[in-house]
Amino acid sequence: MNRKTRATHRFRGVVAGIVATVMMFGLADLIARAFTPSAAPLLTLGQAIIPLAPPAAIKPVIALFGDNDKLVLVLSTGLGAIVLAGLIGALAVSRRRLATTLLVVAGLVPVIVIVLRPEAGAIDVIPTLIGIAVGITVFLLLLRFGVPTSTAEATDSPDVARGSRTSEPLSRRRFFGLAGAVGTIGAVTIAAGQTLVSLTQEAGAAVAKLVLPDPAKKAAAIPAAASTDLDGTVPFVTEAKDFYRIDTVLSPPVIDPEQWSLRIHGMVEEEVTLTMDDVLDLPLEEHHITLTCVSNPVGGDLVGNATWLGYPVRDLLARARPNSQADMVLSHSFDGFTASTPIGALTDDRAALLAVGMNGQPLTPIHGFPARLVVPGLYGFVSATKWVTELEVTRFDEKTAYWTDRGWDAKAPILVASRIEVPKPLAKVPAGDLRVGGTAWAQRSGIDRVEVKLDDGEWTQADLAEEVTIDTWRQWRAEFAEVAAGSHTLTVRATDKDGTVQTAKRRDSIPNSATGHHHIQFRVE
Repeated sequence: MNRKTRATHRFRGVVAGIVATVMMFGLADLIARAFTPSAAPLLTLGQAIIPLAPPAAIKPVIALFGDNDKLVLVLSTGLGAIVLAGLIGALAVSRRRLATTLLVVAGLVPVIVIVLRPEAGAIDVIPTLIGIAVGITVFLLLLRFGVPTSTAEATDSPDVARGSRTSEPLSRRRFFGLAGAVGTIGAVTIAAGQTLVSLTQEAGAAVAKLVLPDPAKKAAAIPAAASTDLDGTVPFVTEAKDFYRIDTVLSPPVIDPEQWSLRIHGMVEEEVTLTMDDVLDLPLEEHHITLTCVSNPVGGDLVGNATWLGYPVRDLLARARPNSQADMVLSHSFDGFTASTPIGALTDDRAALLAVGMNGQPLTPIHGFPARLVVPGLYGFVSATKWVTELEVTRFDEKTAYWTDRGWDAKAPILVASRIEVPKPLAKVPAGDLRVGGTAWAQRSGIDRVEVKLDDGEWTQADLAEEVTIDTWRQWRAEFAEVAAGSHTLTVRATDKDGTVQTAKRRDSIPNSATGHHHIQFRVE
């Protein structure tokens, strides 16, 4: 066999491996819709990768892709599987039996991962097993019609004479037509399967079961003056659909509120357990609170402001009577995530809430339904546990949490920060007076002033919108007269009411937030 013919057969083997894998994952993903998200092999594999990923890899992915990091992970997992399948398919040209065995073994990896997941049942492996069976069948059929038996078996079996031919391959056009048709079916089943549904679905039937009571203490009305009314700036209140999402699950759990409970235990005088009915019977409070992710890059959008409905955590902890030696509360999520929150931040006068509502509605699944923590003044990775099920009163020198084990700070107070929203980076704006604006935040202190600098000029103090609370962001705007045509740079900095000026020093988000002044370039024409 000449080199060109062997290369052609090897390419057909690669195609067979890829198409078989797409069909394997696609069919399994489609069938998994009748089961649970943990039965979808792509989701399961992606979820298994998350805790194994080093912080050095996590930070740039979140900074680059933001809320789309989970989709990127799933796509990367699928791409890795396809590359592996292509290599196995290439091997099938000379080692068909070995390649088939390797493809079966690779297919069994998600089966093992599914079995090891605590929330998965034995029947959850059925979609993947069916997918493996169909995928292997597709693989063998494509090899049969695409690669001569003599090529594949010459070194696998001494009974087949080298160079003999026991099967005739399809023409190039017919082979790739067949492979394309099967691959298209596989792609369609992936598009209709559990993974895409889990990554895009906002609400579930369980949410409809929860009817929120009227708050016993309503949040203060938001004055019109809280907004600068500058086109292009974000709304003062962030809608749930626009609120950033950073967590460690690919598919948010859908929890029946009737089955949910919160357990308060650890270094306490009396262990306490509350059901959702218990929580809804409490005098709930509304508070406007801004949340910020520690992975938010300078000027980034991993920050949002909402009106939260919940019950003060300090009053919940008071029921359990924490030991005076305790200095931390380790909150546990339904999915196994943990966060370490200084107990002082949960027991002082700030509006630290066990939240059940967001902007007048029950929490959505991706934002923590049926209950989560919201703690002003701390980055979310140590305070904003979603799907919370336990509050374990303990000590920092005895317990650690998910992200602190990966190099982030254990206490993580929010730093003063600001960003430019108008104009957008690299925007083209008309000549004349230039209007600029954005938001700034400094929780537990509040924003005192915001200053903007055009190019290398002097700092210009911006006009501030009315402050709603010290725990919400604050909008700002400024104007520069008759800005000349050409390229320009804007820079912003904020100062809080304690006199702390936002630092210009650049650093990464590990261990406690990226820092530096936000600056953008734009062009006047």
